[in-house]
Amino acid sequence: MRMSNFVCGTVAAAVLAVVPAATGWAQTPAEFYKGKTVDVMVGYTAGGGYDVYARMIARYIGKHIPGNPTVVVKNLEGAGSLRLANALYNQLPKDGTVFGTVARGAAFDPLLGNKAAQFDASKFSWIGSANDEVSVCVAWHTSGITSIEQTFDKELVVGGTGPSADTDQFPRIVNGVLGTKMKIVPGYPGGNDVSLAMERGEVSGRCGWSWSSVISTRKEWYDSKKINVLVQMSLQKHPDLPNVPLVLDLAKTPEQKQILTLVFARQALGRPFLAPPGVPADRLEALRKAFMDTMKDPEFLAEAAKAQLEVTPIDGIKVQQIVVDAYKVDPAIAKKTEELLKVEK
Repeated sequence: MRMSNFVCGTVAAAVLAVVPAATGWAQTPAEFYKGKTVDVMVGYTAGGGYDVYARMIARYIGKHIPGNPTVVVKNLEGAGSLRLANALYNQLPKDGTVFGTVARGAAFDPLLGNKAAQFDASKFSWIGSANDEVSVCVAWHTSGITSIEQTFDKELVVGGTGPSADTDQFPRIVNGVLGTKMKIVPGYPGGNDVSLAMERGEVSGRCGWSWSSVISTRKEWYDSKKINVLVQMSLQKHPDLPNVPLVLDLAKTPEQKQILTLVFARQALGRPFLAPPGVPADRLEALRKAFMDTMKDPEFLAEAAKAQLEVTPIDGIKVQQIVVDAYKVDPAIAKKTEELLKVEK
C-alpha cells in the first residue's frame, strides 16, 4: 500500500525535526563544551574570600573540563548570596554552562525559616566544596578559661559581627543546646575587629572563627598559647586539633545532636560550588570530576598555598548527600533550631 505524498512528506519532516534533537542529546560532554564559555558566578562582590576561591579555581578548571571551554567569573551579589542562589535555582541556564558559589549556610536557610530563600537546596546540582571548614571557639589567655567545660559555669564574653554571622549564631546555638554561658557582644565590623578586641581586653573570646583563618592570621597566638582552643564546630575534627573536643560529641541526647548536626553541616560546605537543578547527568559528572581534578592540580595547589588558602575538598556526591540528609530533618528539629537562632529583642 502506497502512502500519499502528503503523508510521506509529513513523516520525513518529523524525522528531520527529531534528528538534531537526538544528535544534541547524544553529544558527549567534550563535544558540548568545546568552543563554549562557562560562567562561574559569585554571590558576593569581588575581593572577598568566596570571590578569591572562585577566581583561582576558574583559572585552572577549564583545562580539566572536557572540551576545554573558556571559563569566566561573574559577580551577582546581594542578600548574603541568596540573590545568586535564587537565580541559579529559578532563572539561569540548566545546561551545565553556569555554576557558582554561595554562602555555606545558604543551603540551610529555607529550613530555618528564611522566606527570601526561594529554593530547595537538595535539588541543586552540587559540584563540590573547596574546603571542609572547621570553626573554633577560643578564649584569651587572661580569661582563666582553658576548656569548654568551664563555660558551663563561668561566663565567656565573645565578640559578634552580626545576627546572621557565625560569630553570633554559633555561640547562640551552643548556649541554647548545651547550656554554655557565652555572652555575645555584638556590633564589631568584622572578625579582625573581634581579635583586636580580645587583645584590648574588651572581650575574652571569639567563637565561630575558622581554623584556617586562625592559622593564616594569628598562628603566633596559638603557638605562644595566647589563645586556648575550646571546641571545634563542624561535623568532624580538623587534623591539626586531635585533642580539642568536637561539638557534636558534647551532645547528650539525640535531639541535641540533630540540632547541632543541622547547624554545623554547613561547615562541610566551606566554599561550595553548585549548578542549577536539572543539569544533564553526564555534564554534571564531568564538572564534578573537573572540580576534584582541579583540587589536585599542582599549579592550583601552589597558588593556593601562596595565597594561604586552605584546600580540603569534598566531592559533589558527598556534598549533595549532606544537603539531602539535612532536608530530611524532622520539622520540629528545624523549628526548634530556628527559635534558638533568633536574636532576643
